[in-house]
Amino acid sequence: MGLDENQQSVEVENSIMNKTNLNDERTTLFWEHKWALSLTAPVLLALSFPPFNISILQIPAFIFLIQLSLLCKTKREVVFYAYPAFVLWNLFSTYWLMMATIAGGLAAIFANAAIMLIPLLIIRKVFLSGIHAVPAALLSASAWVGYEFLHHRWDLAWPWLTLGNGWSNLTGAIQFISATGVFGISFWIVLSASLFYSYLDTLNKKDLIWGCVLFLLFPLLSLTSMATMNQAEGRAIEVAIVQPNSDSYVRFGGLPTFDALLEKLLRMSGEVVTENTDVIIWPENALVTSLTINSRYLEQIRDSLTVWDTKLITGSGFFEFYDEENRPPVVRQTGDGRIYNVFNAALYLQPESETEVYRKGRLVPIVERFPFVEFFQKIDYFQWINWGDLMGYGPGRTADQFDISGSKTPALICYDSVFPGWVNRFVNDGAGFLTIITNDGWWGDSHGHIQHFAFARLRAIEHRMWIARSANNGISGIISPDGKVQVETEYWTEDSFTFTIYHSDNRTFYSRFGDWVGALSLIFVLFGLIYIYFLPTTNNKLSD
Repeated sequence: MGLDENQQSVEVENSIMNKTNLNDERTTLFWEHKWALSLTAPVLLALSFPPFNISILQIPAFIFLIQLSLLCKTKREVVFYAYPAFVLWNLFSTYWLMMATIAGGLAAIFANAAIMLIPLLIIRKVFLSGIHAVPAALLSASAWVGYEFLHHRWDLAWPWLTLGNGWSNLTGAIQFISATGVFGISFWIVLSASLFYSYLDTLNKKDLIWGCVLFLLFPLLSLTSMATMNQAEGRAIEVAIVQPNSDSYVRFGGLPTFDALLEKLLRMSGEVVTENTDVIIWPENALVTSLTINSRYLEQIRDSLTVWDTKLITGSGFFEFYDEENRPPVVRQTGDGRIYNVFNAALYLQPESETEVYRKGRLVPIVERFPFVEFFQKIDYFQWINWGDLMGYGPGRTADQFDISGSKTPALICYDSVFPGWVNRFVNDGAGFLTIITNDGWWGDSHGHIQHFAFARLRAIEHRMWIARSANNGISGIISPDGKVQVETEYWTEDSFTFTIYHSDNRTFYSRFGDWVGALSLIFVLFGLIYIYFLPTTNNKLSD
């Protein structure tokens, strides 16, 4: 009987060992399999963004991408395996781009994926240099943030997949961005992932300790940021938000005439406006046409504002005509020779005052504006192409703001609000609260409008400011300076409401110094690459 029990015990132990060995083999097979890493990383990255909000998955995703890049023997092989990963990440997270324009959406997805290869190749070079794990992690984080920083600042800018954006709904962990801005989150993620990768590669416990300490440090900084946040409220500002739910794909938003659309907007405003309302906010494209500064429709709106004794911010197309002395580099031309441009604009109307205009400063590449159009016109010596007709909207160059009862506010139009550096210009120019007007109806009931609303929470935390947001089909809402959502409307519904927000004169560290994390990262990675270039070749693990 004892012998049988011993034999059974040995068999159980052997079975356990076999299963353990099998699991080790499977783990090794995954860790060494390029396509497994390439196809897993984009799934994790997509799940890290709203509406899923499993943001912590960005760390294993980047561990897999680093391992993938180091398994490849040449840069060309890295491109072969990593490019599909980046295409899939872009596709899974921003598939909704194709709901507005299939060609433009696909072009954005494939182009953005190609650009993402650059920082990954730099990270690969850093790890192959053989430098210590901590500086390697710092350089890797700097490489990725340097790429994000530059990608925000050219005609093909696409900041949507900035890593930090994936944390927009986990506001408790990211309060530290009032000092660092959203790039601080991206730096934190790649830094942590790089150190954890070094531990998995070498099993050096110091790398694991460094990784854990730095990973926990940033959320601890958030607790400090919340504890020291200035809770004082400035003067009250009552805003009336209108969400008309017009169909962007139908003329006049689905109504028979423009007059009927305007009547609807005025009716909805009149139903919620009070004697204390400081400003009514209509969304981007609320007036689904392009107007001139002297349009009779603006006078009709102004008559209602006089009755209500309030002001209005609304989105509209805007025609601006020029004489030869002040013409921009690229213009359109009427049949009788007058030169003009069309802008995606915000109009500010007050009783018995001239209309003020803000021209959208950050235009969606291809969809709203032909990239590098001034350059192409300049080299088109024979003027074979009418670049004015191809250009799309004219670009706004100035950070114009509107005065609401003594408090300045920008009317950030849609894409504007995803650029932290652009928003920072308004805050430094004295903004007391942030206004966002947008039309997310182009994307239908997809992840696009959910992500766009969530990203606004980052701007609130960065500047510790209230945000009033009006979206044509939703999501409209109010966000407080700690990033918490105070009001949130349903998508694809007609809605309107009033809410009291507060002016803020406080300026955060990020408000004062802007994207300093991105600028320093770029400098650090440039000097780091120079240092690596002059390292003795014996220190390098691989040269290609």
